[in-house]
Amino acid sequence: MQPPSVLSILTYNVHSCIGTDRRMDPERIAEVIAAARPDVIALQELDVGRARTGGIDQAARIADLLKVTSHFHPALHVREEQYGDAILTALPSRLVKAGAIPSVGETRGALWVEVEVDGRPVQIFNTHFGLRRGERRRQAEALLGDAWIGNDACRDQPVILTGDFNAIPSSVAYGLLKRRLPPVRVRDDQGTSSGQNTRIGPTFPSRFPLLRLDHIFVSQGIETLSVAAVRTPLSRIASDHLPLQASLRIGGSRNFETTRRNHRQAGPLIS
Repeated sequence: MQPPSVLSILTYNVHSCIGTDRRMDPERIAEVIAAARPDVIALQELDVGRARTGGIDQAARIADLLKVTSHFHPALHVREEQYGDAILTALPSRLVKAGAIPSVGETRGALWVEVEVDGRPVQIFNTHFGLRRGERRRQAEALLGDAWIGNDACRDQPVILTGDFNAIPSSVAYGLLKRRLPPVRVRDDQGTSSGQNTRIGPTFPSRFPLLRLDHIFVSQGIETLSVAAVRTPLSRIASDHLPLQASLRIGGSRNFETTRRNHRQAGPLIS
């Protein structure tokens, strides 16, 4: 039986690297991330080659500063300008899929990357939902469908879904997602949820957070060791969102390893 692995993941809407002081500074974003020391970083609202932010490839710049690999997907692509989301990591990884999800107005997308954690494949999804309630519901349904999380390639595999969902925990979209993938939550020694110990702070707006719009959902068999909004003096000005970070224990049970072997024998992931 393979021992469990621990993975730290951070999701962060970086607001085109424009802080609450209106200064555009990818180096500051990278500094916030580096201080948290995550293994996997899911970023939203990145500019690549956009005139408004000096034509910088923000995904590549942040990845270079952190010395990690970047998988970027432009949800919006107008001529040479791009705007979208990325998954960054120094762990072995490969892009499985990137594409659009149902949108109204601004185009939204999702990114699926397989990350190898101590030899164990983990399927990680990053997305940024829209501003309308009906739009978010359709986006949640699409992500849970066969083209994404419902795909056979995710069967019996550890799955992590993260991003800026523009949705609070009482919303319809959040409810649809949590029925399939439980949100990260620390459990007490008796194995039951402890409301006092598991409350996750709000992530938006960063200076005076009121709403939790950024979330991390995980499949069964993934245990949450810790989860919190990253609230530091620098993170409060680097973007209009605070990062959300979770430490996760993946696998380690006989049932998990049996289903993993069965899936591996069934064939490779889609590409």
